[in-house]
Amino acid sequence: MAARNPDPTPAAIDPRSGFCSETRTYHSLRPQVSLPPETTPLSVTDYVFSHLHASPPPPSAPALVDASTRRSIPYPEFTRRVRALAASLQGRLGITAAGGSAFVLSPNSLHIPILYYSLLSLGVAVSPSNPASTAAEISRQIQLCKPIVAFATAETAAKIPSLRYGTVLLDSAEFESMMTTSREIGESRRVEVGQSDTATILYSSGTTGRVKGVELTHRNWISVVAGVNAVRQAGSPPAVALCAVPYFHVYGFGYCVRALGQGDTLVTMGEGRFDLSRMLRTIEELRVSHVALAPPAAVAIVKNGTATDGYDLSSLQVVGCGGAPLPRTAYGLTESTGRVFGTVGLKESRVEGAVGKLMPNFKAKIVDPETGTGIGLPPLMPGELWLKGPFVMKGYVGDNEATAAVMDSEGWLKTGDLCYIDSEGYLFIVDRLKELIKYKGYQVAPAELEHLLQSLPDILDAAVAPYPDEEAGQLPMAFVVKRPGSVVYESQIKDFIAEKVAPYKRIRKLKFIDAIPRNAQGKVLRRELIKLALSPSSSKL
Repeated sequence: MAARNPDPTPAAIDPRSGFCSETRTYHSLRPQVSLPPETTPLSVTDYVFSHLHASPPPPSAPALVDASTRRSIPYPEFTRRVRALAASLQGRLGITAAGGSAFVLSPNSLHIPILYYSLLSLGVAVSPSNPASTAAEISRQIQLCKPIVAFATAETAAKIPSLRYGTVLLDSAEFESMMTTSREIGESRRVEVGQSDTATILYSSGTTGRVKGVELTHRNWISVVAGVNAVRQAGSPPAVALCAVPYFHVYGFGYCVRALGQGDTLVTMGEGRFDLSRMLRTIEELRVSHVALAPPAAVAIVKNGTATDGYDLSSLQVVGCGGAPLPRTAYGLTESTGRVFGTVGLKESRVEGAVGKLMPNFKAKIVDPETGTGIGLPPLMPGELWLKGPFVMKGYVGDNEATAAVMDSEGWLKTGDLCYIDSEGYLFIVDRLKELIKYKGYQVAPAELEHLLQSLPDILDAAVAPYPDEEAGQLPMAFVVKRPGSVVYESQIKDFIAEKVAPYKRIRKLKFIDAIPRNAQGKVLRRELIKLALSPSSSKL
């Protein structure tokens, strides 16, 4: 059982690292953020709208801009559309009480932030998924979130089964009408939403290969918005924030909520593959000040030294990058509502190898993963990172066993990452205790692919491990043991997997070997596989 941590005396907290010698925990040295009383009924939408009412952006300030069409929606229209859509969902579809969830299967568009805020105002949990997911993957996610309604595009709707309130097409005239004709059906009826109610169900693959639905509450997201508003300098102009990451990911979802929660202009990169030149042109023409990128995009810019030539990027102040590791980046999880450690200012971002300092309202521990006692280790000693704070998830939906495995009775979240914190409070990631592969920011569970590989009659045994790649971060690489006498080719195996999973989960490399290295308990020794993949004999893979 984890050791209890009473409130420490201020003198016991190291002013440099934040480590408390009494509780053996790390405390954030950044100013704490004031949050509303937990018992006050409050949705994240109401919290954001109250902030926008108290500190309104200029009436002409765009809330949303489409990077492709340049269509913009000013803040007054944005709030009207959110409320009109809420009224339509109540009057036309009959969603009259808080509860249930809405499954969203769509690429980024102007409609998505409006939809998110509208559903949240009604107490309907938002559960977005990757539009590239297969029907089988979507079926699993729907089993977890149990949606009462779905929102999709004409291209993705066929993947969704019949639901109580059906599927609404986001790219239809009907949806546009739902956002603009609330007078015909009256204003939406007030719905009481508790801060502890589930706001979102986002998907995170576990090491078992079974995708999990991460329940994040309204208070989790209120904490995120309150945190960014607290550090914003008084009188600073609204930012123009370009989001080039998907809104179904915790990074993109959080970026959407934060930007609109501050009164910034959120510029949306829409459908299609990432286009670097189009993004640079958008930054120049819209005078973008902040941009959110996935790691492959950041790598592409750095590798191509002339990529930015000819573009005026003088407006750009902040480039954020998340979803997978970079040499200098922040640290966060879906289970922690995104960022936990991060850098503020140029000085902090120049610490090589570090991922920043603990953010406000968080506590952290470094725990010996072998003993699992919950007793924290001092600076410079590596161990598993544990986290606690108002950002930590409610749990995994419908999976008490999985929740108990990562959260102790005192609310500490066990991240599964081997880390240490130095004497200045910077976090360094040593290794990942978890076995997830990070391909272009997406999580790929080896066990899911292994199960599929082992279902093939010609395969006796198989394992999947990450293969390092400069652009993608990591590639899923399969190690396959053929059944004696069988004839099976690499292309056959890759094609079989490609038919069963989303594109980002596909096997990118494959090697036939005589036996899968395992320990006495039968667990795959993935580090041995990685060494094998990187050995000189495998250099031509």
